[in-house]
Amino acid sequence: MATRLVVSNRAPAPLCRSLRLRGTARCSSTAATTPPAKTQTLLSTTKKSPLSRLPTVSLVRSLVLTQFMSSPLLMKPALPLLHFIAKSKMALFNPDRNPVLKRLLRWTIYDHFCAGENLREVTKTVSNIKQMGYQGVILNYAKEIVLDAKEAGAEGHAGDYAPPFYEMVDLWKKGNIETLHMLAPGDFLAVKITGAGPIAVDAMRARAPIPDVIRKALDEMCDEAKKQGSRLWIDAEQQALQPQLDEWTIDLMRRHNRENRPLVYNTIQSYLKASKANAERHVALAAREGWSLGVKLVRGAYIENEVRSLIHDTKEDTDRNFDDIADMFISQRLPGGQAEGGRREFPASALFLATHNAASSVAAIANHRRRLLEGRPTTDLECGQLLGMADELSCELLDNYDSCLTDSGLKRDAIPKPFKYLPWGTVSECMGYLHRRAVENKGAVEQSSHMLGSLKSELRRRVFG
Repeated sequence: MATRLVVSNRAPAPLCRSLRLRGTARCSSTAATTPPAKTQTLLSTTKKSPLSRLPTVSLVRSLVLTQFMSSPLLMKPALPLLHFIAKSKMALFNPDRNPVLKRLLRWTIYDHFCAGENLREVTKTVSNIKQMGYQGVILNYAKEIVLDAKEAGAEGHAGDYAPPFYEMVDLWKKGNIETLHMLAPGDFLAVKITGAGPIAVDAMRARAPIPDVIRKALDEMCDEAKKQGSRLWIDAEQQALQPQLDEWTIDLMRRHNRENRPLVYNTIQSYLKASKANAERHVALAAREGWSLGVKLVRGAYIENEVRSLIHDTKEDTDRNFDDIADMFISQRLPGGQAEGGRREFPASALFLATHNAASSVAAIANHRRRLLEGRPTTDLECGQLLGMADELSCELLDNYDSCLTDSGLKRDAIPKPFKYLPWGTVSECMGYLHRRAVENKGAVEQSSHMLGSLKSELRRRVFG
């Protein structure tokens, strides 16, 4: 009988112990604990695996890819090859111009991690995801620019540009508006600013004010998102670009997050040593200036493109930092030691936990639920994982949501909703994203090993009963 994800009124630690029995990551939350209370199980123990929600095609593909990515021997040549294809300017290695390469990539990785190349394919994927029980999707037009180490270290210059560069911005804007029109109320548009091309990239590198053409494009996206009841978040970039992007996004939130429910979210990467201070700065500014704060909290995805000294020395440090930032929002801790109930209140906020770490998810959900049941203030909380990754955790969060609807005593809107992040675009446009996913899977050997066992068990159950 499988041990399932359980969320209770207890402190997070016992929950993480139950997860460790299943082989998942250790809990490293720094959230304050409270005396034990009566446990209220949100997910009952059952013989049915969470992965029973997965379609068989997705299950088999996930098993094959997880097996492949668990092999250092296979990943050693695969990663440089993916990086080469993502950066190559040669027509032979452009999947959009080489039908054989395109078919190979679609069959192996694209169809597993991406939503599709056009409206028809994306609409079908979104429909399938929501039929599984997900309460929403995050859709991202995946076109982007990733700088190599030499480019990231070069001095940036912002200035005048020829008409084709402005056409690039216009195409990027149209791609994102098209993406918005694929979304339903409550869904997210994930925006990659580097997709706008050199006008945006050069300005971020030069720490320059946001170019008017970029500002107007983002304002148009925000207005369109608000009109249809969707939301928008700005995806993270490399540290060569992110500091200035933070300034641009804060300005965007100042102007568009004028209601209690944020329209615009910024992304904070907890693997960066400066991320806690950055999160506190966001909170302090929102509290002082009176706008609502939306934050998507991730661990990080650019480790191979960053200056190593900017990143926490160990995974455990990153885990602790992630949990501490999450707890700051959930427990409404103002920077500078101002506790809840002080003269300055924690700003209206929403936190989206974009994590594949089960321990972090359980700790945050438990703390959030405890505060709701105690009638204490907390943030709006939602969780999500990337398409094609962490499916066992995603399916457990789906089970958790369904169970909460029936027996938690909480209002529907207060229950953390499960989402899936879906990138879309041509195979060539998605190559940078796909390369980062391969790197991320390579670094999660222990989780991959556990996932392999779960996938094999579920497949055996379907075949042999």
